[in-house]
Amino acid sequence: MTMLIPFSERVPKPWKNGAGSTTEIAVVPPDAGFEDFDWRVSLATIAADGPFSVFPGVERTLALLEGQGLTLEIDGEPTLVSRAEPVAAFDGESDVTAKLNRGPTTDFNVMTRLDRCYHRFGRRSLDGPSKFVARADVTVLFLAEGESLELRSDDKRVNLVRYDAVLLDAGTTWQLDADQGAIFVVDIHYYDDEQDLEDEDIDYDAEGEEDDGHDGQGHPLRE
Repeated sequence: MTMLIPFSERVPKPWKNGAGSTTEIAVVPPDAGFEDFDWRVSLATIAADGPFSVFPGVERTLALLEGQGLTLEIDGEPTLVSRAEPVAAFDGESDVTAKLNRGPTTDFNVMTRLDRCYHRFGRRSLDGPSKFVARADVTVLFLAEGESLELRSDDKRVNLVRYDAVLLDAGTTWQLDADQGAIFVVDIHYYDDEQDLEDEDIDYDAEGEEDDGHDGQGHPLRE
């Protein structure tokens, strides 16, 4: 079922390790805690250097949304997250410490539990009308940049403002209408049958044969 998630109605919660706060956008099962979710999408503001919470058995993706970026030390290896390279992927059980580059950041986070599902992350620029086809078991579309976005199908119309999200059913086709901006797209796949875990995440800005939001291939960004 298509569901709009207004950001204005979300309430910040403490991090698992208590060192900051996060704003949960969507979680399955609904009202699941840190130990029993299948998947979770959230925003977090990092205001000071420090460690990340540990999530054994979880894949993570972090994408820079606002700020000048940060350096993640993941199991002793530094990874720069910046406007030029805004996405990092790592295991939830890794030892991760964040060091801010120049001030606080706001980051988009995706987590999926390895024994239940996996995710693919993509970004797509908006500049006028375009078409989008949701092909995962669940697709989360998040308005990362821009003032507003309208989604239209044959029988539905959904309006988003910045930081709103919408859950889309598999196989649905949408017309996107927006001025300049960008969306983050999270595809959630459950292990109903044998899945190819080597599939790459999608470059939603790549030129391809069809304008359906799933053309082109990018680099693996599994966390």
